[in-house]
Amino acid sequence: MSRIGKQPVDIPEKVDVSIDESQITVKGPKGELIKEFNSAVKVRLEDDQIIVERASDDRIDRSLHGLVRSLIESMVVGVTDGFEKRLEMVGVGYSAKVKGSALEIEAGYSHPVIIEAEDDIEFEVEKNTNIIVRGIDKQQVGDMAARIREIRKPEPYKGKGIKYAGEHIRRKVGKTG
Repeated sequence: MSRIGKQPVDIPEKVDVSIDESQITVKGPKGELIKEFNSAVKVRLEDDQIIVERASDDRIDRSLHGLVRSLIESMVVGVTDGFEKRLEMVGVGYSAKVKGSALEIEAGYSHPVIIEAEDDIEFEVEKNTNIIVRGIDKQQVGDMAARIREIRKPEPYKGKGIKYAGEHIRRKVGKTG
């Protein structure tokens, strides 16, 4: 039995959950999320908890058991609290600013890089170098943060680039004269 899959997901008071055959809808104060899940996993609502069960002990069903439960828990947390990823820009002249719903980044190129926000994603910039990506869908927030980091990955010699907050960059020694 999956250790994660067998744990029920608690539903807070302000969250509404509806389950169709292979689709779950979670509504909360921050928004609404809808996900399709595999029919090999059965999801049922019992009191104020969501219980995930698998159809058989096949390898695929066992792997989906914990995955579906984790995705449902992320949906519940997303509509109540939301998710955020923080990024830091290191380098002379590197800066970012929010223009409408888009993020404009100066990262050492001859032109600014503009990233449009997807639905339910918000950008915030602190001190021109710290970027905060917020949203209710954990996967979208992580994907958007990864796309921002891809603009200028941190390099190992001087550490310049865009990195996640708290990320440690392994530094290399340069040439010796």
